Amino acid sequence: MTTQQKTATVTARTGRNRFARQQAAAGWLFTLPALVLVALFVGLPVLMAAWVSVSGWRGRGSPFSGDVPFVGLDNYQTLLAGGGLATQDLGTALRNNLWYVLLVVPTQTVVALLLAVAVNQRALKGRGFFRTAFYFPSVTSSVAIVVVFLFLFGASGAVNQVIGWFGVNGPNWFADPRGVLHLLLGVVGVDSGGALADHDVLGISLWEWLAGPSVAMSALIILAVFTTSGTFMLLFLAGLQNISAEVGEAATVDGASAWQRLRYVTVPMLRPVLFTVLTLGLVGTWQVFDQVYTGTQGGPAKTTITPAYLSYTASFEQQQWGQGAAIAFLLFFIIVVLTVVQRAFLRDNR
Repeated sequence: MTTQQKTATVTARTGRNRFARQQAAAGWLFTLPALVLVALFVGLPVLMAAWVSVSGWRGRGSPFSGDVPFVGLDNYQTLLAGGGLATQDLGTALRNNLWYVLLVVPTQTVVALLLAVAVNQRALKGRGFFRTAFYFPSVTSSVAIVVVFLFLFGASGAVNQVIGWFGVNGPNWFADPRGVLHLLLGVVGVDSGGALADHDVLGISLWEWLAGPSVAMSALIILAVFTTSGTFMLLFLAGLQNISAEVGEAATVDGASAWQRLRYVTVPMLRPVLFTVLTLGLVGTWQVFDQVYTGTQGGPAKTTITPAYLSYTASFEQQQWGQGAAIAFLLFFIIVVLTVVQRAFLRDNR
């Protein structure tokens, strides 16, 4: 290579590097406003909450003033191992929310998928109407829907009227603290937990952990599925429209039934969308607050309190801001762990 060629190569390389640096600088310049906003409205509050969770701040004055004591992990210890009312409330809230998550996430996912498949059919007339109708609860105020559900599931509401047609006396839904599984076990003669009642986790006996959602929580579960399925239907619908029609036609030619096409063709091709729906559902259900605050205020007998609602009451009503922030971080930890586990599970099954 001659000297002129080497010089030209070095010059070209220098030009490319300068262009790359300019591109990088332009990218940082355009994203800087967003980064500043995220740091200001997300990062800074998280750091402040982290400090509050290890302090004895009672909501008066600045949490960073010199008279606010540093208590280390005392708030976390009180919640997780204190053995008092705070531990029992946290255990009750986690039990309630766990049953809520276990029932809402799979149900809303299946309902949303079936709705998306139904409104994606070319033969269906008025598809736009049905898509709008199914999505409408998602854009309606959750407070308004809760109020409607309070009427529907009242002691003399429409739901109990329908149940009465079959000769069954419906419960007073939002005032019944009995666990659904305990009720079902009571039908077959199992009314006590035996040894399960002698062991407890977070102040709640194993028998109480297995009580299932209370009747009141069951109504909130139905409400959640009703309001969120439309949103996830849109995600599945977008995924379905990215699947070529030839794929389904090829499966039909091979003799696959409608169920087999859904099970072995459609669902595997929707795996990225399915992961998104499950993740959003998991995060949303662990953070449930507005339905509880509007509908039941944690009652009856604390069978509808959730960690998010417990964090609110500990902070704003009991002025235990350290414990409230600690509950929020425990909830964050639970969501992160479950999301990682869910991601690993879906990845292993590819």
